[in-house]
Amino acid sequence: MRIAIVGSGGVGGYFGGRLAAAGADVAFLARGRHLKALRTRGLHLESLKGNLHLPSVNATDDPTAIGPVDVVFFTVKLYDNESATQLLPPLLGPGTVVIPFQNGVDSVDLLTRAVGRPHVAGGTAYLAAVIAEPGVIRHTAMDHLVFGELDGTRSPRLERLLEFCRLSGFQATLSDHIEIDIWSKFVRLSTFSGLTAVTRSPVGLLRDDPDLFAMLQAAAMEAMAVARAKGIPLTRQVFDQMITMVQELPPNAKSSMLEDLERGKPLELPWLSGAVVRIGAEVGVETPIHRFIATVLTPHVSGSTNRPT
Repeated sequence: MRIAIVGSGGVGGYFGGRLAAAGADVAFLARGRHLKALRTRGLHLESLKGNLHLPSVNATDDPTAIGPVDVVFFTVKLYDNESATQLLPPLLGPGTVVIPFQNGVDSVDLLTRAVGRPHVAGGTAYLAAVIAEPGVIRHTAMDHLVFGELDGTRSPRLERLLEFCRLSGFQATLSDHIEIDIWSKFVRLSTFSGLTAVTRSPVGLLRDDPDLFAMLQAAAMEAMAVARAKGIPLTRQVFDQMITMVQELPPNAKSSMLEDLERGKPLELPWLSGAVVRIGAEVGVETPIHRFIATVLTPHVSGSTNRPT
């Protein structure tokens, strides 16, 4: 199976590395110092599940050097979505499927407009991983991919991907209801990222402080109300699973948005708490906590350092 990783950061670098180690033909699209390190030193994974070093990986900034593949993992940051879709055409063959493993709930529509619905499946990822330094991915919690066809069918192309994922040693689920899974992750992630970023605190502080923990629960209920008003039938189980996740994460676990805030990088805020507010307004649901988060963090959306080239 040929797999292209469009966006080789925490999510793409980690899962792409595990798949490559299991024998998949993986090509990494990257840029700047990260690309240089991948080409010269290979890919290093620092992981609680065991470290991995791939001394030689196929890394490039030119999708034409890769050509058509079976699967594209679309794993760029949300603020790079529009520019990253321009990388996709050379990677597409007749049966290629592009799967966004990103935060937010807008990516499937974006990719459908860019490459056509037959080439798009839905996906979401549960993973705490960042680029620790160029060429090095640090993984601290979770490693679960969820993906599925938009019409709920169990296609041969995704069955084959599921098999490769399981050989790679991380959890993978082929979903019959991927839209529900995407929104379930959105409820959890918008809440977790928003509260950790606005308090500049890891999850341990949020769950140990009664007032912050109550605010976290209220923010999750806001996002769930938006989903239901949008026609997404989320159950109470989604809320309960989020609370379990928060209780089980290591106390020092941080959201990727908090990591980006601390490093002065751009934030995915407009597609997380900002999206809860935007969609809430569209469907008539008040979202005061997410509105507070979006308002307070807006001055930091563009980051405070120069972005890498």
